[in-house]
Amino acid sequence: MDYLQIINSKICEKQHLAKIIAGYRLKNQTIIFTNGCFDILHRGHVTYLAQAASLGHKLIVGINSDQSVSKLKGPHRPIQDQQSRSLIMASMHVVSNVIIFDEDTPLELIEIIRPDFLVKGGDWKPEQIVGAPLVQSYGGKVLSIPFVEGFSTTSIEARIKS
Repeated sequence: MDYLQIINSKICEKQHLAKIIAGYRLKNQTIIFTNGCFDILHRGHVTYLAQAASLGHKLIVGINSDQSVSKLKGPHRPIQDQQSRSLIMASMHVVSNVIIFDEDTPLELIEIIRPDFLVKGGDWKPEQIVGAPLVQSYGGKVLSIPFVEGFSTTSIEARIKS
């Protein structure tokens, strides 16, 4: 079995996303969406993604492009390029699909996916989450999953520098 091929097949392009979602909907599968930079994958991310995945059948993760990460986090980021971050994310058992996005927010992806659950980490209040009004308009749920204290890419980066 070619596991690398299986992992790579989980990384999808925006133009194929609607078809993938339609297949999930035909099978009545619950879809969860989250997004982030996921620059250095750590215990907090793993816990958060596992909790998100437990809400339904298919967890789709939007990954900020390199350009988008630099805009959000500054010129010193990302630490890992978007292909590496996507491959690492796709290798996780709980993740069904990964898609890279260039836009400032994942709203366009949310409009295509129309997830049953839209989730973000504990630093986001549900009403602050991009796409929340849209998801709630069709009966979807918007959740903020608590952080695992002491784990963040920023704190790991600071420890490495010191």
